[in-house]
Amino acid sequence: MMAPEQVEVVPGFADFGIHAFTTTRRAGTYSSMSDEPAGDVMGRWDALRASLRERGVRRLATATQVHGARVLAQVSPWEGWLRADDADGHLAPDRGTAMAVTVADCVPVFIAHPSGACALLHSGWRGTAARIVERGIDALLERGFAPTELRIQLGPAICGRCYEVSADVVRQLTGHTPPAPERVDLRAIIAGHARARGVADVSISPSCTRCDNDQFFSHRAGDAGRQVAVIFAPPSG
Repeated sequence: MMAPEQVEVVPGFADFGIHAFTTTRRAGTYSSMSDEPAGDVMGRWDALRASLRERGVRRLATATQVHGARVLAQVSPWEGWLRADDADGHLAPDRGTAMAVTVADCVPVFIAHPSGACALLHSGWRGTAARIVERGIDALLERGFAPTELRIQLGPAICGRCYEVSADVVRQLTGHTPPAPERVDLRAIIAGHARARGVADVSISPSCTRCDNDQFFSHRAGDAGRQVAVIFAPPSG
C-alpha cells in the first residue's frame, strides 16, 4: 500500500488476516487543518481508498473526532467513504470495512480478533479518562467477541517522558491530585484499562511522536500535520 518508510505496521495482527498501520511523516499529513493545499491532502485520502479497493475493501469509516468516548459499529452494507459526526472510535464485526483515525500525540488503539473483527480508537487524555478502550472492548463483547480473545496494540503516541499535564488532568486520569503539573503515560494507563477488562495480549509501540518528531507529526512539537491510523480485514476468499 505504501513504502515501508511511510508506515509503522502493527505487529501480530497479520496472524488474524488483519492489516493495521500508522503513517509516518514521510507519508504526508492527512489533516485538512494543516497548511498544505487541500487538494494534496485529499489526494492522499483518495490514494488510500484506491489501495483499499485493490484489496477488496470498499468501505472506509472515519468521523469528526471530538476527544470523547463514542464508538460507532459499522454493520450496514454501505459502500464508499463514511464521515460520521462526533465519534472517536469504530468497530467492524465483519470483514471488509476499513476504519481510520487521525492522530498527532493522541493514542491510536488497534483491537483485533482472530475472526477478523476489529476496532480502532482515538484516545487522547479525555478519551483515556472516559475509558474509551473499555467502550470498544465492551462493544465487541456485546457482539460475541470475548476480551480474552482480543489482541490490542497502542500505536505511536506521545510518551510518558514527554507528556506533562496539569494537576487536574492527572486527577481525571489517575484519581490522585499532585501539587504541580506532572508527566503521565497515556499508553500505560490505557493498557491498564484494557487488562482490567480482561485483555491479556496488549502491546505498546516503541515510537513516541515527540521524541521521534523527525518521523511523526506531534501537536506538542507545534506540528499542524496528522498521521492516519488504519485497520481493516479484507474479505475472505
